[in-house]
Amino acid sequence: MEEKQEQLISILRDMGQVIVAYSGGTDSAYLAWAANEALGSRSVAITADSASIPESHKRDAIDFARQFGIRHELIPTHEFENPDYLKNDSNRCFHCKDELFDRLEEVGKERGIEHIVYGVNMDDLGDYRPGQNAARIHQVRAPLVEAGLSKAEIRELSHVAGLPTWDRPAAACLSSRIPYGTPVTIENIMKVETGEEELKALGFRQFRVRFHGEIARIEVAREEMEKALSLEMARKFTAIFKKLGFQYVTLDLEGYRQGSLNEVLNIKPAKLA
Repeated sequence: MEEKQEQLISILRDMGQVIVAYSGGTDSAYLAWAANEALGSRSVAITADSASIPESHKRDAIDFARQFGIRHELIPTHEFENPDYLKNDSNRCFHCKDELFDRLEEVGKERGIEHIVYGVNMDDLGDYRPGQNAARIHQVRAPLVEAGLSKAEIRELSHVAGLPTWDRPAAACLSSRIPYGTPVTIENIMKVETGEEELKALGFRQFRVRFHGEIARIEVAREEMEKALSLEMARKFTAIFKKLGFQYVTLDLEGYRQGSLNEVLNIKPAKLA
């Protein structure tokens, strides 16, 4: 792992200057830290100021960058003005990343920064992630992949480096909570964001709120399921989500699983990576 990290630092240093697409999650935080180690002020981490990113995640991204002396900025993105994004078909993530990389390219041209990098890792290559197609079109590089780093290795190296993001639960944009074919609206994702913040306040760590019209479907990690399966917690869930306007509140007995809304696509992810 240490050799891979040295290779990562070397890859970034050879770029001279970089813009890091930085969401504040484990992978992009580690990449932003590594870019700062390699290039110092010649790297800048940029976070999308989008309604689809929870406000708490933006605050975490700001705090992390400040803690480690990383140049950091937020820039507005406008995916909610794109009808192809709003209709929420299986290419929604493409349109989101296409908008982000368009904006980062504009920043790069204004400042003479040629390279944009993002935090996809080796494990992501086998998942259904249309955003990777946008990265290829925009020639955005994936240094973590180039260095051969897996998610587990990134977590361990982050831990060794003292990064508080090393064990951060997997995260995704709020629009990923809306089933394909259901239009994405700011109103819907705000309901999801508020509900998830309430679940966090109840002490849950890894979870998702899936939006199904009048139904809120709650996914909780299996190791936290026992806590969720009580009459007291059922009452709390019901109170939270009925207040948000849901008519029915359900707990998914399969528990949390990443990308569960992709299950309806019947697509073999590896062929689309």
